[in-house]
Amino acid sequence: MRGMFIGVLVIITAAGCAAPFGVRHASPKAVHRALTGSVLSTGELSGFSEIALRRNNLVERFDDKPEEALAALREHVIDEADGTQDLFALAELSFFHAERSKRKPHFLAAAVYAYAYLFPAEKTKEPDPFDSRFRLACDLYNRALTEAFKSTDGERVQLAAGTYVLPFGTLTVDFDESQLLWGNRRLTDFVPIGELEVTGFRNRYRQPGLGAPLAAKTEPAGPNDPAASLVGPRVRVPATALLRMEHPREQLAGTELRGRLELHEATNEERIRLDDHSVPLESEPTAALAQTLAETRPWEAELSAFLGSLLNVQRPLQLGAREPYRRGRIPVVFVHGTASSVARWADMVNDLDADPVLRNHFQFWFFTYDSGNPIPYSALILRRALSKAIGDLDPEGQDECLHRMVVIGHSQGGLLTKMTAIDSGDRFWRNISGVPLDELHIAEETRALLREAVFVEPLPFVRRVIFVATPHHGSYRAGPDIVRRLAQRLVSMPSSLLQIGTDLVSRDVKPYLKMQRFPTAIDNMSPGHPFTRAISEIPVAPGIAAHSIIGVTGNGPIENGGDGVVKYQSAHIDGVESELVVNSPHSMQSHPEVVSEVERILHLHAERNACR
Repeated sequence: MRGMFIGVLVIITAAGCAAPFGVRHASPKAVHRALTGSVLSTGELSGFSEIALRRNNLVERFDDKPEEALAALREHVIDEADGTQDLFALAELSFFHAERSKRKPHFLAAAVYAYAYLFPAEKTKEPDPFDSRFRLACDLYNRALTEAFKSTDGERVQLAAGTYVLPFGTLTVDFDESQLLWGNRRLTDFVPIGELEVTGFRNRYRQPGLGAPLAAKTEPAGPNDPAASLVGPRVRVPATALLRMEHPREQLAGTELRGRLELHEATNEERIRLDDHSVPLESEPTAALAQTLAETRPWEAELSAFLGSLLNVQRPLQLGAREPYRRGRIPVVFVHGTASSVARWADMVNDLDADPVLRNHFQFWFFTYDSGNPIPYSALILRRALSKAIGDLDPEGQDECLHRMVVIGHSQGGLLTKMTAIDSGDRFWRNISGVPLDELHIAEETRALLREAVFVEPLPFVRRVIFVATPHHGSYRAGPDIVRRLAQRLVSMPSSLLQIGTDLVSRDVKPYLKMQRFPTAIDNMSPGHPFTRAISEIPVAPGIAAHSIIGVTGNGPIENGGDGVVKYQSAHIDGVESELVVNSPHSMQSHPEVVSEVERILHLHAERNACR
């Protein structure tokens, strides 16, 4: 009996001596996760909100009756002279409960609480930007705002004025629908993109700030406007929705709150004023671009863009842009290569657009064409499209920036690009006939088209060209007879070229021609073809800067190498301002060194071409 008593005494003594406080070693990552986790990152409450529950004796009440606990904490915030920290907790706790209950009023309440925490009327109550709660409150506001205005199916965000229910009253929201206008287009169909996973891009760019990031479609809002018509019908643009409230903490004391819903188009606005604060807008440009590509899927039309009308696939726009023309920004025109599409430029454009200097100096345009057609014909379409755009957008010639254009071409697109910047004289025509064009007995429409296609002059508004993997002296992949024969059988020419062909093979004209049929683009890029020899001998016109970016794979001598499609000796031309050789195969538009070189050239162009 005595032994049992002593044993119990030892246990009691040991328990009484156990240290109630202490530390133990843990990995820094585990400690950091515990300190920084929140409902947005881990699905659990942050330590700040757990402290608020414990200090207000609401832990069990929040577990059992969360809405009663939230109401009690709100009353405490209203009654307290400084309830700033509990106001943050209200935002996170409301979001936490909204996710579990799927009740929109609590999402809206979370946005209101977060906004009130971030923008108090008294400067002394403003949160410290070094406090992790500041950024977390911004993210809570952004996510809660997105959820509060989502459509029933959760696929879209619906922006509309109205009276919305809160857990403790109502919020009357004003919305000026004129904010939906973007140039002469209307923003519509808002997809919440902050919650989308982006695949395929090397880099995902996000502008951290305030507001719900969206990707909006556009539709015509009035009579045709050249500035808006450049934008493709299925292009999505980044936009940001914001709920602004006057004196939010004072409004929390009542049950009838008021706010103003705003929509900001992210390519025009990066910051706004909230009271006396300059606040960046949350924006997801990469996600908006990815959404555009996912919905339009331009890569699926790459083969049809080579075969012409053979596959009966509707042709995309010849010249398009991601946003309407804006005065004071220099156009950069991207021209894709053979059996390719604008999608091949996506990574480069994504990186260029993330550079604030380039974003504010340039506007990006894209040219799409049937890449199986003869190169002089495709180049004619490019020159026409660019000339028409300049004439439509600036008929009086008042925007100097439009006349500082940069054209960038990859592979065959580089040859089209060169055709915007050369004076050919009759060099191309001499490959077709030894008889002057005006002396041939052909239809005047045919004569006019031939003159436009093969008597080339530099476009006066093109100031710089960049050649990427361009076969100036021909592509050896285009050389084998089997490739040319296959192209001749499959490539379908447009009706305008077929009519020219009919005129040229007539009995009166055919004896004076040096060619027996229309060449395809594959013919035009074959080493030794008359067109290839001619264009390689014609220099870029004076006054137009030119740059070459050339791919060479492997570690052998550069002069003997190539990118798998184009040899170095073919891509190299004299007279360029710079030449960069990159260890890369032919499709190099996403290569970091290529992107960096284009960035460098555009910075140089912006410095040398002040036009605002």
